[in-house]
Amino acid sequence: MVHETGEAFTIKQLRRRAYRLMELNGLRRVRLYDARASCLTFLANNGVPDHILARWAGHTNVKTTKKWYVKPDVEDLREAAITWDGLHGEAQGRV
Repeated sequence: MVHETGEAFTIKQLRRRAYRLMELNGLRRVRLYDARASCLTFLANNGVPDHILARWAGHTNVKTTKKWYVKPDVEDLREAAITWDGLHGEAQGRV
């Protein structure tokens, strides 16, 4: 992000600007790193292709993006748990 003059914002300026935008939009204040990770996870869980996510994040390798930023959401985990239950839980007569 740059000023009107083309000069890059400092990290402190960028952080201050982002926190102000969060406040103006009624959002909970979160670290920019966490906002970035949430954004990339949201985009991934809503069908944005991996190569686009990597480009958005500024990574040259898709694996980097997936390893550090894209996490499964609750529904992904729930589906895995249901599948596991079907294979092991009910068949063994869980209490």
